[in-house]
Amino acid sequence: MAGKQRDFYEVLGLERSASSDEIKQAYRKLARQYHPDKNPDDKVSEEKFKEVQEAYDILSDESKRSAYNQFGHGAFDPSSMGAGGAGGPDLSDIFGNVFGDIFGERRGGFSGGGRSAQRGADLRFNLSLDLEQVVFGTETTLRVPTWISCQECKGSGAAKGTQPVTCTDCNGIGQVRMQRGFFTVQQDCPTCRGQGRKIADPCQRCRGQGRVQHEKTLSVKIPAGVDNGDRIRMQGEGEAGLNGAPAGDLYVEVHVKPHPIFERHGQDLHCQMPINFSMAAVGGELEIPTLQGTVRLKIPAETQTGKVFRLRGKGVQAMRGQTLGDLLCHIVIETPINLSREQKDLLDQFQASLMADKKNHSPQERSWFERVKAFFEGH
Repeated sequence: MAGKQRDFYEVLGLERSASSDEIKQAYRKLARQYHPDKNPDDKVSEEKFKEVQEAYDILSDESKRSAYNQFGHGAFDPSSMGAGGAGGPDLSDIFGNVFGDIFGERRGGFSGGGRSAQRGADLRFNLSLDLEQVVFGTETTLRVPTWISCQECKGSGAAKGTQPVTCTDCNGIGQVRMQRGFFTVQQDCPTCRGQGRKIADPCQRCRGQGRVQHEKTLSVKIPAGVDNGDRIRMQGEGEAGLNGAPAGDLYVEVHVKPHPIFERHGQDLHCQMPINFSMAAVGGELEIPTLQGTVRLKIPAETQTGKVFRLRGKGVQAMRGQTLGDLLCHIVIETPINLSREQKDLLDQFQASLMADKKNHSPQERSWFERVKAFFEGH
């Protein structure tokens, strides 16, 4: 529209705080007043009618009214929405105001303007440990390949004695606006590649990146009770940020190596303990290992396979608290092998003596055969 447009609220004779009903009533009154049917061949009334109609179209729509309140007439004037232009309803600005505040970072990054300042990436380090190390806790040294801030240029990327300069194409924002039909889209500035600045004389050591690759040595304390898959966060030990932004974090993920004797389930340890059938029958005493040393375990007579003996307090300490788990020993009765002729003869005699009274010596065997017999008779 040629010339300076009147304020839409002024056109309808309203305050900016007017309600939807007030807008509708004002429009109906003015539309009747300036309608062409009531004012034939009146060019002034015709123009005012169009002005009233345009004002109502905008203010009666909540989304359009919001854009108009924020950007004025420029919100609906494509000529003000070109590349690098100002005043248009840039969607990235509208959403950026909301989401940028939520996540604590606007398009300008952490410092330095534009998108030049970027937080360093988080790193993960897989650490393999023995069961004893995670049960009792330990301190170990890590060698972590990462990016660190360049000491030559202090992270600026510019040669010593020089400084990066603001990109004149995007005015340091790092992004430019490009017209795509009715919409304006925002994209990285092609001149500075979204950095918001240019480096005329790059640092020779880091080639203008502001950081260099390095393998750093870190000491990490593993608390007692940590379990497989647990992660320990080391704040600020990840990759260096760009242009003064903070470094990322390092997450040390614990992986426990298989143990030749014990298996861990939560705070408890489990182990299988084979014994020969003669000890299972008459009883005895065994010396068994624990992570705290050896202990003597009494095996009562007539112990069956699958029996579990619980040793209190011989498991794993809770990572938060002082409670200790237990060690559970699962009995496995082992059948002897490589028997001599004399041993076989003795076992035959022993077996014959057992067969004479199965009811007392092998109650589980007798009960099983009775269930098998009942099953076949039932069919």
